[in-house]
Parts: sequence; C-alpha cells; structure tokens
Amino acid sequence: MQAMRVVVSIPGEPDYDVRIGSGSLDELGSALRRVPGLAKSPQLLVITDANVERLYLGRAMDSLANAGLTASSLVVPAGEGAKSVEVAAEVWDAMAALGLTRDCAVIALGGGVVGDLTGFVGSTFMRGISVVQVPTTLLSMVDSSVGGKTAVNLEAGKNLVGTFCQPVQVCADIATLSTLDEREWTCGLAEAAKSSVISSDDFFFWMVENASAIFGREEELVAELIKRCIVFKAGVVAQDKTESCGVRECLNYGHTLAHAIEALAGYGTYSHGAAVAEGMRFAAFLSQGLVGCEPDLVEAQGALLDELGLPPLGWKADARDILTAMKHDKKARGTGVRFVCIRDIGAWELVSVDDETLLEALEAYYA
Repeated sequence: MQAMRVVVSIPGEPDYDVRIGSGSLDELGSALRRVPGLAKSPQLLVITDANVERLYLGRAMDSLANAGLTASSLVVPAGEGAKSVEVAAEVWDAMAALGLTRDCAVIALGGGVVGDLTGFVGSTFMRGISVVQVPTTLLSMVDSSVGGKTAVNLEAGKNLVGTFCQPVQVCADIATLSTLDEREWTCGLAEAAKSSVISSDDFFFWMVENASAIFGREEELVAELIKRCIVFKAGVVAQDKTESCGVRECLNYGHTLAHAIEALAGYGTYSHGAAVAEGMRFAAFLSQGLVGCEPDLVEAQGALLDELGLPPLGWKADARDILTAMKHDKKARGTGVRFVCIRDIGAWELVSVDDETLLEALEAYYA
C-alpha cells in the first residue's frame, strides 16, 4: 500500500512528518536524510529492546547504512522495567562513550517503553539532541509516538520523571504489527477507541462501522485508523503542548480508573488498553449523572469496545481502595478526583468529583 504522510505542526516547534505504511521501515534511512540536520549528522544511535532486536533491528540498521548514515545500536531489556533511572543512566553513559554530540540523534525502535525511554534520554543528553520515533506496536503508533511526552518510572509511581520533547520524525511501519499477539493488539485498539469517543461523530461512527475489520487487522483500515488517531492527537497537542491549559487532559479519558486498576491488580495483570477500556466504561457511566451523558451513548461505546475484543474486565476491588489509588495518581490535583466526562461524542468536560459522589458511583458500577 502507498505510504500516508501526516504533518504535525506544534506552535513553537519545527513541523515533523509521520509516515504510515507497510514496509516504511526499509525507507527509514532515506526519510531521515530529508530531515533538516540529520542528513549530515555524524552519528545516529538506534535504541531498541531485546524482543524487537531480533525482529527489526537488522532492517533498520540496513536502511540507515544504505542511505549513507552512520549508526550504532543499543539494546535495553524488554518490559516496563527498562523505564527506570538506572537504565537511563546506562544509556547516557553509552551515548557518552560513543561520542554523541549535539548534532547527533537517537532513534526509538520499539513500543511505548522504548519510545518513552529514548525520548527521555535524548531530550536530556547534552540538554537535548534530536529524537526519531519508530513505533512497532499499535499503541505506540496511535498514541505515544506523537505528542512529545517522555518519562521514566520511580518506585513511587509510573512516569513521575519526564520531559516534553517532540520527535523530528515518526516512521510507523504497519507491517511490524503482524507480530503482535491479541493482548497487545487490543491494547492499541482501546486507545484508538478512546480517541474516537472524544474526537467526533465522524471518527466514532467510522470506527463503529469498521470495528470488526479493524479487529481483524485489515491493512488499509488499520493505516486509516492510525492516521485518524494521529491527526486528532496532533490537533489536541497543538492547542496544549505541555498539558498546562486543560485541553490535552481530554486524552486522559478512561485513564483515571485505568491507572487505579493497574496499581491495585498489579502492573501487568491486565494490559494498559484493557484497563483503559474498563476506565472508559466507568467514565461514561459516571458521566450520566454528572454531565448528562445519554444511556444510548454508554451502550454504543460499550458495544464498540466489545467488538474490538475489549469486554468488561470482571475485576472488582473495594471502592475506598480504588478511591485511594485514584488520589495517588500523578494527575491528581486538589481534593477531588479529576475525571474526563463525556456529554456526547466529541463533547467532553473535565470534572472534579468529590469523594462521596465517587464512592457512590463506584459502588453502583460494581454492584
């Protein structure tokens, strides 16, 4: 299929391309030669994890070499544990040992963990060098590779140390998605469904109409889905680059309960996407009483999630434990818990929910 190109324009930042297509990984080198500053970069560093290394690192390195670009590679452990200050320090040391300078760049080849880690080390090494994102999971293609958020975890919580750093290029090769298992596939579909609900009728009902084929990984529809997600997210980020104006918080729809589920059930028990889908169900349920969301919308959202392979989790916990976990989330502010609620498709509102109201809603939801 012919590659799609989306130009991301963020005020105060250089525009950058997102290239979406099957086989675009093999064109990575030639694409980077067209990025200002990278064609003459003395050295590039590809950072990947142990799982992606065996699948795609050779192709990426060959593409860079064929374009006349000098590149080294660094492999970090697979899994969330790589998003740590300790691993970041090891990467910084490796970058220094390789002699990387301000006109060099790092390339994140992998999923969200590799993307977050690479973005973080790239944005801080020598006070910032260029970062290229080459996502290999659906979740990273539809969400984390675009927008500029980077982070590592602390023992106290996920993503507590990070920066905002826009990439200079994103290369999304949808052929890499063929190696994802169903858990990882539906993880990305949950974030896509979230975007459709808070975006527009056009996006939501397009996704409803094509849900079965998207779940079945029909290539052209998957590419179109990624494009729609990127266009939507880029538009949100353009209005609120550093999540300081309240606009970007719409992207947290479903995440308030999701983060509590992940913490209480134990990270890895459920995929992030499965937790987000459950969080979306609860947020819509809560929205009925708080902002007048119609029951038909709650039902339509639930039906979409079911069609995408994201049924209700069947997970339960004490309402007070859930409330406590929500208050420990890094996005919590003030005394109430902030929820992105939906009045309608594409119409959302940020609401601070007091403890009593939230406890009643949780008890009713899990009854």
